[in-house]
Amino acid sequence: MAFPATRPQTDYQDDVLLLEDEQELRTLVVYNDDVNTFDHVIQTLIEVCGHEPEQAEQCTLLIHHKGKCAVKNGTYEELEPRCSAIHDRGISADIV
Repeated sequence: MAFPATRPQTDYQDDVLLLEDEQELRTLVVYNDDVNTFDHVIQTLIEVCGHEPEQAEQCTLLIHHKGKCAVKNGTYEELEPRCSAIHDRGISADIV
């Protein structure tokens, strides 16, 4: 029995890996401090990260009790302006 002739398959995996490296997802983390109020952090997360009020409140409680909270995921290019805006409001944050 003969198999029908087929074209060789092209391996695109290397191209996909390169694209994934360029678009690597990061996390924006906000840290606890003894300076900013709950309301200030909640309002910042709503305005800068687009959180719903309930989500912002939950993140703020985690920041207070755990010392930090991941508040947004995205590429470095997406998160960097948000991180700067959080810093501008006197809140400590990093992209990890």
